[in-house]
Amino acid sequence: MTDLTELSARDAAALIADRSLSPVDLAKAAIAQIEKINPAVNALADHDFDAVLSEAHAAEAAVMRGDILGPLHGVPFGVKDMIDVKGLRTTFGSEAFQDNVATKDDRIVAAMRAAGAVPLGKTNNPEWSAGGNTRNRVFGATANPYDLSKTCAGSSGGSAVALACHYAPLATGSDTGGSLRNPAAYCGIVGFRPSPGVVPGDTRAAGLLPISTAGPMARTVADAGLMLSVLARPDRDDPFTTVIKGQTPWTAEGFANLPAQDLSKLRIAVTEDYGFAPTERLIREHFQGAIATLAPYLPRLSEAHPDCADADRIFAVLRGVVFLGIHAKLYDETPHLVGPNVAENVREGRSYGADDIAQALFAQSAYHRRWQAFFEQYDYILSPAVTISPRPWRELYPTQIDGQATESYYHWLAMAYASTIPGHPSITIPCGFDALGMPFGLQIVGKRHDDLGVLAVAQELERIIAGTNLAPRSPDFQALADAPPLNQAEEFLTFD
Repeated sequence: MTDLTELSARDAAALIADRSLSPVDLAKAAIAQIEKINPAVNALADHDFDAVLSEAHAAEAAVMRGDILGPLHGVPFGVKDMIDVKGLRTTFGSEAFQDNVATKDDRIVAAMRAAGAVPLGKTNNPEWSAGGNTRNRVFGATANPYDLSKTCAGSSGGSAVALACHYAPLATGSDTGGSLRNPAAYCGIVGFRPSPGVVPGDTRAAGLLPISTAGPMARTVADAGLMLSVLARPDRDDPFTTVIKGQTPWTAEGFANLPAQDLSKLRIAVTEDYGFAPTERLIREHFQGAIATLAPYLPRLSEAHPDCADADRIFAVLRGVVFLGIHAKLYDETPHLVGPNVAENVREGRSYGADDIAQALFAQSAYHRRWQAFFEQYDYILSPAVTISPRPWRELYPTQIDGQATESYYHWLAMAYASTIPGHPSITIPCGFDALGMPFGLQIVGKRHDDLGVLAVAQELERIIAGTNLAPRSPDFQALADAPPLNQAEEFLTFD
């Protein structure tokens, strides 16, 4: 049989259901992989393997009893350290919460458990998910498995590395300015940011400002769809989740079994930078080569992008206001427990007045309308997922890109927040390796609420890419197993 850690979630669940695979054996294989690889990358931050094995035994017993099984029965998954798993710590990457043990499951985790999935442990993220580099003072840094000196991006960096290193076939993530998509790009896996409300959440502090949303991360598009079929559910506690007579407009069945997509009929726009993102020449050149490879399959291809005027200002103000609302008290009362990115956002939020906020909100509305007009002419947009190739993890954030100074610690995330602002679904899939040998992510953006279409297009492009020189490949697991523990590195636990 194939190495159990190589199995997709879909295949693992099918083998478990027909009694060809023991959930206990699958859990033991995952634990063995973690124990071999995690010292080098530090992706899994907290865990209780005894509890994992206990749940795996319970899953096996259910199979043997002939119980009705959920679509993810016995399948392990990683959980970003921003949401609760009962009995494990939820630290948010913050020293102020380093001993915070969850007393119940977050609704996302509860939905995954109800589908039969087994939480494997908590994956690392930056402090309060602030920033595109997975580092904090609680669990330290997480390294890129393709080059241990470089960042895995963030904020769902631990989840992306766990997937790339075959700890599990699925993991949770969340996304504001690319927190799902950027680490997916840097680690050669799939990250999907859905339309607002598709994955409901009751813990989003600014519930009526949906610039942040949870979403699935996986090694394949089909697995991301399968996971989304579990996460997308009726929940009126999220004001952007449409619930009519107890149902949502979308169906779990559609996400679980993605339809075929004829790419030849689609009007596809391609852009290197959306007209404003500060994009490295190396990224532009790889993207151009990737599009040349894919172009024969995309006959209705045009260079175009929506009008993204004011994107930087809109995102900066809205993000600053949200961070101010969430973290001001922590920053004021215990500033020594607040890292530089969160502190900068709180100070930035306080620098804006009512005029700034009003202008940002109205500019966002105009921005949204321009995007809707653009999508009257085009069905999907293809772009790079990230503006730069992975940098050293010791670099808190890029201060310049090809000699051009960045405006903030999150400015280099502009390729992702272009579509965050109007709330369009977006997915990142692996698309080769750049000139420095690092994974490159292709971003696919669709019309608002066309989540199924985005996934279907991504699956078709994934199939095409697999037959080209852009095909993904796993990290060198033996080299990772032989590498020194990351926690021995200088600056592992600091921001200095």
